[in-house]
Amino acid sequence: MTPTDAVPAALSSGGDVFFLLMGAILVFAMHSGFAFLEVGTVRHKNQVNALVKILVDFAISTIAYFFLGYLIAYGVDFLASAAVLNGNEAGAGHSFAPQGRDLVKFFFLLTFAAAIPAIISGGIAERAKFWPQALATALIVGLVYPFFEGLVWNGNFGVQDVLTARFGAPFHDFAGSVVVHAVGGWIALGAVMLLGVRRGRYKNGHLVGFPPSSLPWLSLGSWLLCIGWFGFNVMSAQNLAAVSGLVAMNSLLAMVGGILTSLLVGRNDPGFVHNGALAGLVAVCAGSDIMHPIGALVTGGVAGAVFVYMFEFSQRRLGLDDVLGVWALHGLCGFWGGIAAGIFGQSALGGLGGISLTSQILGSIGGAAYAGLAGFAVYGLLKHTLGIRLSAEDEQRGADISIHNIGANPEADMVTR
Repeated sequence: MTPTDAVPAALSSGGDVFFLLMGAILVFAMHSGFAFLEVGTVRHKNQVNALVKILVDFAISTIAYFFLGYLIAYGVDFLASAAVLNGNEAGAGHSFAPQGRDLVKFFFLLTFAAAIPAIISGGIAERAKFWPQALATALIVGLVYPFFEGLVWNGNFGVQDVLTARFGAPFHDFAGSVVVHAVGGWIALGAVMLLGVRRGRYKNGHLVGFPPSSLPWLSLGSWLLCIGWFGFNVMSAQNLAAVSGLVAMNSLLAMVGGILTSLLVGRNDPGFVHNGALAGLVAVCAGSDIMHPIGALVTGGVAGAVFVYMFEFSQRRLGLDDVLGVWALHGLCGFWGGIAAGIFGQSALGGLGGISLTSQILGSIGGAAYAGLAGFAVYGLLKHTLGIRLSAEDEQRGADISIHNIGANPEADMVTR
């Protein structure tokens, strides 16, 4: 390569590094959205725990994914010199991209991996022990999630090749409706069921309403997630050459569809409205790069209605004390998103084509089944060894005081004591 050729190449590599870095930062910022969505939904005595849990889970996820998870998913480890990692020298077994592009790719994909425990956190809020959940995070992000991630996004074990050979296309999940959201939601289902319901949640077989502590905090969490989601979806292209405005448009319309149907089905409930936006975004992740915008609008609209209906059904009919409704929001809407990609990605419906509905159905079912079994396995093991639930006394006092020895408003607490 001549010096003249090297300048455009460096600019291209540097542009991709910056592009991925901005994506990583946007998705990292979404974790504050998870935190504040939970802070606003739980009772006041559990707000501090929500904030600490999600921040600590991110730190543990980073370690687990750095040393083990990324290796399982993509066959890449980082035990090399800084020169190799930055792409200045060839690495044994792996050629790292120039200017450390693979390093920011790790950061970007880490933020996806760390979303799994952040999703679970909302389901198990107000009664889960802290350190067993930290251990669950390490197991899930280090082992459970990367196995399925590598299967879909790296073609591990040839499953995608089999689907392509049999049905004409692999399982398509552009930004993680199934790989991230459905997996997180179905793992959470096992955790929620094994934990049991919160004290006082049901009396004489009837649901007792626990009002959210702060609708402004809840809405802030939703806004932060919505904004960051455009990094989650658009920047899943992972380089400037592949970026598509179609993804941004589809994300926008799916979000709007989720808001409007949740507003109508949820009878103007603000909690449903703010979560309905997220339901639409969850569902469109898989097919955001191949759908027509009208298909994305329908996909998000269906997801908003699914979330409201299944949240109420699971709480009132199934007795599932899923505090933030993560099984409905991420598990079921993510599952729908995987299938919706196979419907609205078809060229006959204005999509870009190259998609197999059969592969989408099989991939979505496979992801949900794998995650559901993994959730029961991980949390079942922890329940029968360390225990996963706070004592009745600690739960009554609240996780803030019981675990962290401080409340959300320490000065006010001192005055009232």
